[in-house]
Amino acid sequence: MGEAAHGGWCVARPASGPVIFVRHALPGEQVRAVITQTTSRLARADATAILEASADRVEPPCPHARPGGCGGCDWQHASLPAQRDLKAAVIRQQLRRIAGIERDVTVEPVPGDQDGLGWRTRVKFAVGPDGVAGLRRHRSHEIVPISECPIAHPLVDAAAVTGRRWPEATSVEVAVAPASGQRAVIVAGDHGPGYLRQRAAGRSWRVSAAGFWQVHPGAAETLAVAVLDALRPQPGEVALDLYCGAGLFAGVLAAAVGPSGAVIGIEADVAAVRDARRNLRATPWARVHRGDAAVLLARNGLSGASLAVLDPPRAGVARPVIDVLSVPPPDGGSGHASGPGRISRIAYVSCDPATLARDIAAFAASGWTLEALRAFDAFPMTHHVECLATLARSSPG
Repeated sequence: MGEAAHGGWCVARPASGPVIFVRHALPGEQVRAVITQTTSRLARADATAILEASADRVEPPCPHARPGGCGGCDWQHASLPAQRDLKAAVIRQQLRRIAGIERDVTVEPVPGDQDGLGWRTRVKFAVGPDGVAGLRRHRSHEIVPISECPIAHPLVDAAAVTGRRWPEATSVEVAVAPASGQRAVIVAGDHGPGYLRQRAAGRSWRVSAAGFWQVHPGAAETLAVAVLDALRPQPGEVALDLYCGAGLFAGVLAAAVGPSGAVIGIEADVAAVRDARRNLRATPWARVHRGDAAVLLARNGLSGASLAVLDPPRAGVARPVIDVLSVPPPDGGSGHASGPGRISRIAYVSCDPATLARDIAAFAASGWTLEALRAFDAFPMTHHVECLATLARSSPG
């Protein structure tokens, strides 16, 4: 078996025929696999028997983490150190293949899980025609009935969603706030409590029940600290927070730049804007605008900002946003001097290594250098990983 691939697969490259992506296998193993899908370019398969096991193989903690079982976890059959090595390999591969950058990467653990379990604070259960809630099989609409999910936070399991029937519902989503003990059960878009009280960066944050917040209990705190380390904001500076959600990064930046500075947040989601404005009431020098980041930046410019944090959805940053952020200094210099309205440093938070590598390549073509790259295991037992890229203006010449 060959290397790990993005998406929780291992790659087998036969002498003839298409590349085969094999789930439930590990690099270096010999397995017996069953083909589950074929296309003109590739095939997908499940490893149904392990003939020669990797030293990194462990017994999955969940009985549904197997071929034909739940599709939520990709790497339960690998030790946690091996999972992080596999994720690091994928990040390095995407940077090399898409951005042409060779970079060593270490995936750092995030405080708040129990050996990779009990961390997921938001779980969406599918509901079958019989009203029973469960989780979907991998790449399927079929529902696997489960009693509990080992990666779900204990507050999620305590909701006992799978122990009840949900007539006429198509899905039931549970979101919890470990610090406050609050829980919301959202039935096919019908909210329970209007919002949850999450905690990070030494304070409480109001987040709409259906709104975005990092699902790992320690991820928001970890990323807030990492963004501050990346940007090194000083009192009096102006910072942009694009795709700002409930205002986590805008809030920690506002505390750093102080009332002599300013923070401008931009967010498209109405509920998130409402949350962010409420969360930032104590720092009136932090303002949040509702709308598309590309449209608002084109209309309003950089508003004197020298720093920017980007936390876009999985699709990445729109190219017009990159173009506006990359406006060169008036004198055509390197941009290391933070002139008004000239971004000198960017912290880019991403949950998708492929789109991150694509956008890093676009930034590089516009005069930016990848100064640092950190990765965090905010989604143990899955192939997902959270990255933070620090971009700085390239030196001339």
